[in-house]
Amino acid sequence: MRVFLTGATGFIGSRILRELAASGHEVIGLTRSGLGAKELMSAGASAYLGTLEDPPALAKGAENADAVIHTAFDHDFTNFVANCEKDRRVIAALGVVLKGSDRPLLITSGVGIGDPGNGEPAREDVFDDHHVNPRIASELAGQEQLEAGVNLGVVRLPQVHDTVKQGLISPYIEMAREKGVVAYVDHGANRWAAGHVSDVAKLYVLALLRGEPGARYNAVAEEGVAVCDIANVVATGLGLSTVSLAKEEAEAHFGWFAMFASADITASSTLTRKKLGWAPEGPGLLDDLRDMNYSAT
Repeated sequence: MRVFLTGATGFIGSRILRELAASGHEVIGLTRSGLGAKELMSAGASAYLGTLEDPPALAKGAENADAVIHTAFDHDFTNFVANCEKDRRVIAALGVVLKGSDRPLLITSGVGIGDPGNGEPAREDVFDDHHVNPRIASELAGQEQLEAGVNLGVVRLPQVHDTVKQGLISPYIEMAREKGVVAYVDHGANRWAAGHVSDVAKLYVLALLRGEPGARYNAVAEEGVAVCDIANVVATGLGLSTVSLAKEEAEAHFGWFAMFASADITASSTLTRKKLGWAPEGPGLLDDLRDMNYSAT
């Protein structure tokens, strides 16, 4: 299969590229630079130059592909809403190219979109089209393309980690380093779902090959890791102390991160495992945080 992969040089995309290549698939990787193109070619992929800021030009890379995996996203969370809208435009442009064919388009979202609103973990079969998370823009765009006849599926991400990066926890660590303290809200009992990057990459490939149109899959190995436990491991790694903040203090301390700091983002992958036979094997989030080289970041 000839796969157009956006985000091909990124944290998750580069792992997906390896999984696809190991399975004998040909990969066309999106990159915005000549350096990225060299990296892709050394990994056995061909390169397509394009940017998220030019969706129609980007979508041309998908014209001769048998399938598309879209993982590219602008992770500047200080402009999170605008970047989610940018993703909406990219998905719409990819849909134009794939509409009327059976070629699959696999897009990316967050597990929080499947929150049932009753305190239970987020599920794959829940889609709240009025969800407050700005990332809903991606799934709304996907739903529009699905209804227009595009063979579209969604992979929802938790905190994706290894010993170098850990999703939102990476900026959390940098914030703690700058502030000189590792903070959490109240007792830090809120939890974040997690998945190791190698397992997440395998899920994308399984969803591409075995997925059904309209299906949503949760890349979750751990349903929820308590933020206080995360804070304690990070504090040990940085040689800092922890501190509990009242909710009204969170915004002043965390800034843009405040909405995530107190959020309880648990998620189940029961349906994903059952439908795709996905069985995560990678290390847990706390293990990766303990094994992280904090002096190198």
